[in-house]
Formats: sequence, C-alpha cells, structure tokens
Amino acid sequence: MSAPGIRPRPARLPPPAAVAAALCALAFAALAVAVAVRHGAPFPVDRSALDWSVRHRPPVATALARAVTATGTGVLPYLGAVVAGVLAGSGVRRRLYGAVAALLFLLTGQAVRYGLVLTIARPRPPVDDWATHASGYAFPSGHTTTSALVAGALIWGVARASRRRARGHSRSAGWPFAAYPLMVVLGCWAVAVGLSRIFLGVHWATDVLGGWLFAGFWLGLGASLVTRGRLGAVPGGR
Repeated sequence: MSAPGIRPRPARLPPPAAVAAALCALAFAALAVAVAVRHGAPFPVDRSALDWSVRHRPPVATALARAVTATGTGVLPYLGAVVAGVLAGSGVRRRLYGAVAALLFLLTGQAVRYGLVLTIARPRPPVDDWATHASGYAFPSGHTTTSALVAGALIWGVARASRRRARGHSRSAGWPFAAYPLMVVLGCWAVAVGLSRIFLGVHWATDVLGGWLFAGFWLGLGASLVTRGRLGAVPGGR
C-alpha cells in the first residue's frame, strides 16, 4: 500500500538492447547445448546446406565468395571497429576513447567466442567439401561473429554521427537519409560473410547461426552498457 496522495512509481522496463541481448543469449545457449549433445554431429539443415553448396559452385561465384569471406578476418575488421569508435565521438578526446573502447569491445568478444569454440570443439565439415582454407573448430563461426560485431559497431557509430549532425543543423531534423543505405550495406555485408562460409563448405549452417546469435548477444550487451552510461562517457571529453 502506498501513502495517500503518493503515486507509486511505474515499473521500469528493461531497455530494448538488454532484452535483445538476453534473447540472443538464450537462443545461443540452446543451440550450443544441442550441438554439444550431438557431439558436433551436423543437423539435417547442415547437411542440406552443404550438399547444395557443393552442387552450386561455378568459378565466378566461388571466387566472389572467397573475396567476401576474406573481409571477415585479418586487419580490416579491427580497422572497422576503430572507425566505429571515431564516428561515435564528437571531439578529439572522445573520438580517441571511442576508438579504443570499440577495439577492446571487439577483442573481448573474440576472446569469449574463442573460449566457446575450444569448449564445444565442434568439427568442421569434411575437408573434401571445402572451397577455401580453414583451421580450428567450427562453432560458432569466427568470420561470421567478427563481421557481425564490426557491422553492428559501425552501424552504431554511423547512427550516432548522423544524430549529432542532425542536431547541429536543426533540432527537429531527422537522421540524414544517406545514413540508412550505409547501415543497410553494412548489415548485408555481415550476412554475406556468414553465408560465404556455408557456401565455401568450411562451416555448417548452424555454426553461422551461432555466430550471429553470439554477435547479437554481445552487441546488445554493449549497447545496454552504453545506454546505462557504463561505456562511452569521458569526463571533459574534448
């Protein structure tokens, strides 16, 4: 019972980013348990996707898939994380802090993913079905996770830069429309990298799904921390 004349505070709902992180974490955990229970054996959808890819590999498509998949590893994703942090900041100090924070966010996510890979230790598809080089265990897919994390970070950086620019021109202005196509391209790139791993036969379809779910969890966790002010705040940041 509340005192007379005092209205009870409405229950605060969790932020959307926290809800998305929780849902992705639950889905990833369920998939990881299912993979572990089967001792890494492929699901029917894994077999179907691999069989289809082996039958549909013309030279041009295979070369294109190799080019796309190469963008999901190496230096490029880490440069993308730095660019995301720079875009999110508004001054020299904030941009530097954002670049470091985004890079650490990606590196930490990679470390957690690598621990999961070693723990689950799922074998890759048969080597005879590969159309490119690969190494290590399969679940969750590293290229898929990396590209999804970087795409999410870049979308966040573009969104913040767009909002800041809109406020600078007019308080009532919306995001510059040029930002939307760029965010769509970034999302499509991450999806393409994941699909290229299936097409090239180096990952099962559920490895890629696991990579997307883990990235969704990690991005949601990072976004919720930013919303709560745990990340991205630099005192006197200029």
